[in-house]
Amino acid sequence: MASQRMRLFAFDYQGPAHLSAGLWRHPKDQGANYKNLAYWTEYAKLLEEARFDGIFFADNVGYHDIYEGNADAALADAAQIPAQDPFMAVSAMAAVTKNLGFGLTGSTSYEHPYALARKFSTLDHLTDGRVGWNLVTSYSDSAARNLGTGQQVPHDERYDMAAEYLEVCYKLWEGSWQDDAVVRDAERGMYIDPSRVHNIEHTGKYFSVPGFALCEPSPQRTPVIFQAGGSAKGRALAAASAEAVFVNAVSIPALKKQVDSLRSLAAEAGRDPENVKVLQMLNVVCAPTDEQAHAKYESYRKLVSYAGAMARYSGWTGLDMSQFDPDVPLKHVKTNAGQTMVDLFSKMDPDKEWTPRDIAEFIGIGGTGPTIVGSPTTVADELTRWMDETGIAGYNFGHAVKYQDMADFIELVVPELQRRGTVWSEYEGSTLREKLYGKGAVRLRDDHPGLRLGNRTVAAV
Repeated sequence: MASQRMRLFAFDYQGPAHLSAGLWRHPKDQGANYKNLAYWTEYAKLLEEARFDGIFFADNVGYHDIYEGNADAALADAAQIPAQDPFMAVSAMAAVTKNLGFGLTGSTSYEHPYALARKFSTLDHLTDGRVGWNLVTSYSDSAARNLGTGQQVPHDERYDMAAEYLEVCYKLWEGSWQDDAVVRDAERGMYIDPSRVHNIEHTGKYFSVPGFALCEPSPQRTPVIFQAGGSAKGRALAAASAEAVFVNAVSIPALKKQVDSLRSLAAEAGRDPENVKVLQMLNVVCAPTDEQAHAKYESYRKLVSYAGAMARYSGWTGLDMSQFDPDVPLKHVKTNAGQTMVDLFSKMDPDKEWTPRDIAEFIGIGGTGPTIVGSPTTVADELTRWMDETGIAGYNFGHAVKYQDMADFIELVVPELQRRGTVWSEYEGSTLREKLYGKGAVRLRDDHPGLRLGNRTVAAV
């Protein structure tokens, strides 16, 4: 049995296809329903009935146009395009659930912190405290072109901007309004006591926000902060501010190394390392027996689109993979970019000579995260082993076949995990932060920098 409760999040995208390439063609795939609100509300109810902690929505305000120098392959395979705004469906999904959490991706590069802080406060009110913010700095050149900035800000500077962006948001969420600012005193004709609302007076290198927040304090005040940066700058930001860190290590040793590194960095930043919860990205292909599960996986592999996988991978890496022969090992390509890709995949299997086709087959089902294939017992054993040997808090589950893979996991694997006591059968605490830290942990932990930056004044009772 795992040493702690296993958190379960569904990893999804507001479009017909996410990470898996070509699997939208599967007869049971429901990706075409992404435009229908009923699809998302039914999905939310399915996840809550299975006692999932939440659904985590990825987002990208750009599109993949690196492969072959255009977006044709991405469009043909619906490679994260079309892409709806993930914020729009959450209110409806929250209305049909009481406990399911919602992680939402928001870019610090293309939206002003004053506006984004208002969005999250609004959703935190409307969901009774069930939202989290996946902070990203964005990587797509197409986003920079189409959102008016022309070129991306350099990588390290994007993270410097993100750090100040967070500072502004913390001041708005934690320091602008006192808990007792809303008095609703009919006799005095005073809805809000002006003396209990404060300008944040922020003047920084990237942002100037002199005034006060537009929203009164929401149940969590600050949404749960998620972060997934893998660079040195990204890891430092995650260690300093993230409450949950989303990783996609390809092996248990690699994951253990990431967890230990994050906790060490968190301690250096003055935080309790145990307050940084790590969620591993992972895919599951399950069936009643191991043999059936492997047959199912092989049927999935036959649908993988090479061009669709390469469109995604080229977009993620900035390297046009069309310049390489699909079946020639990349180590034979005499370019610095090719060597970089070899180094990335050699960490997974040092004895394998990776070709572009190998990479496409690997990422074609669920992206860069590993895939567990097997019966309920096999999958439960493996999920527990990864958790016990690395100290992660749980998983962010991707999929190959939209909706169906998650429904199968819920039908087959979740009951086995609940039987073992690894996954809860009833929710304890309704807010998203309580899902991470336990019942009653509604607001930021005492060691979180958001409290120091907000310097919130709590009124005397």
